[in-house]
Amino acid sequence: MTAPVAVILAAGKGVRMKSEMPKVLHPVAGLPMVMHVVRAARSAGAQRLIAVVGHGRQQIEQRLQAEGLEFAVQEQQLGTGHALMQVRGLVGEGETVLVLCGDTPLLRGETLRRLLEVHRQSGADASVLTSCLEDPRGYGRVVRNAGGDLVRIVEEKDACAEERAIREVNAGIYCFSSTPLFQALDGLSPDNAQGEYYLTDVLPWFLGHGLRVATVLHPDAEEILGINDRVQLAQAEQVLRQRKNRELMLGGVTIIDPSSTLVDWGVSVGEDTVLYPFTILEGSSRVGRRCRIGPGAHLIDARVADGTVVDKSTLWDCQVGEACQVGPYAYLRPGACLERGVKVGDFVEIKKSVIGQGSKVPHLAYVGDAEVGSYVNIGAGTITCNYDGRAKYKTVIEDHAFIGSNTNLVAPVKVGYGAITGAGSTITKEVPPYALGVERARQRNISGWGKPEAESSTSDDS
Repeated sequence: MTAPVAVILAAGKGVRMKSEMPKVLHPVAGLPMVMHVVRAARSAGAQRLIAVVGHGRQQIEQRLQAEGLEFAVQEQQLGTGHALMQVRGLVGEGETVLVLCGDTPLLRGETLRRLLEVHRQSGADASVLTSCLEDPRGYGRVVRNAGGDLVRIVEEKDACAEERAIREVNAGIYCFSSTPLFQALDGLSPDNAQGEYYLTDVLPWFLGHGLRVATVLHPDAEEILGINDRVQLAQAEQVLRQRKNRELMLGGVTIIDPSSTLVDWGVSVGEDTVLYPFTILEGSSRVGRRCRIGPGAHLIDARVADGTVVDKSTLWDCQVGEACQVGPYAYLRPGACLERGVKVGDFVEIKKSVIGQGSKVPHLAYVGDAEVGSYVNIGAGTITCNYDGRAKYKTVIEDHAFIGSNTNLVAPVKVGYGAITGAGSTITKEVPPYALGVERARQRNISGWGKPEAESSTSDDS
């Protein structure tokens, strides 16, 4: 069997989500739910993927174009059968069509591979994935004959009481041979309770024309959960995060409390790293080996090299080298880059700056638009004054410089190799190498200034 063409149905509005965003773009574990379906399809061997779009089509196309998907438009949402009619011109004769729903993010690639294998080995013209639910409400029921063969799938609104009691349900996932599929679609009618063209109605057509229909009963009903509201969205989120944490732990990562540790699907973490409670790793974050992250750390698209400690801090679109120490309560903003062995302590904010090897910004400082050399020490209360209200300017601090506490570095400005700034200085001009830059008013002591008023009066009268 050649590689299947995967068709992802993603045209629905998702009214129960109560959102301006198309349902299939709502994120689950850091990815739009439809992207989990795309990944499952690719894992199953699909090389061409077609998304049927309608409501919010521009947003969906914009998100999926980079993934190499093709698109078919369903202008009116008239049912799943009608949606599949829209791909006729994109699918050739004799191809295997894998039909998926864009709102089933828990679906696994191995499940689709099994469905495709059964479809191939049985010589079926149509294959249907089913599962058994304790509470089948909302799903189409699988009706079988006395011999156990599929007769039809009946939607809940069209089912009688006896059919509604059936626990085996349609997962909405199919394999078809394309030629009879489009022939069957031509004969569909919207003669049902919802006035829609049901894709399930092609199955009796297949059987009536002597074609083989296979079913695959999947034991894990959780995988077929479709997302229709925010409650189901949260349920899927929990399942995917549990899967991700399990994958990391089996790969050599220690997670102290998986229930309080949230890791997005696209995150990677190296062996022997420890994730402490209340840690959140989002987006495309990459954490190396032998790190300690947390408790209470929040990484968003951050890259953290081996052996680094991040404690109660936020790292956003930044890069942290090996053996660094960050936090507690540090904030690394986009463009921050720490080289090997850097220490960034409590209540330090760094933005669009390179901090050289072995340098220290221990506490209570802001470094923005700066180039800091190696083995520099930046004292408490130091800030780079990088913005004059109109433009941003650069501060350069060369290797082995020492910046005294409460220094204001008014950019553009340079502090040379091995130079020192005196505590409390506002530096507006270059400090040459090995020089001491001091800028502060001469201290004056006014005698008696702090005496109580009554004491001062008594002294004057004497």
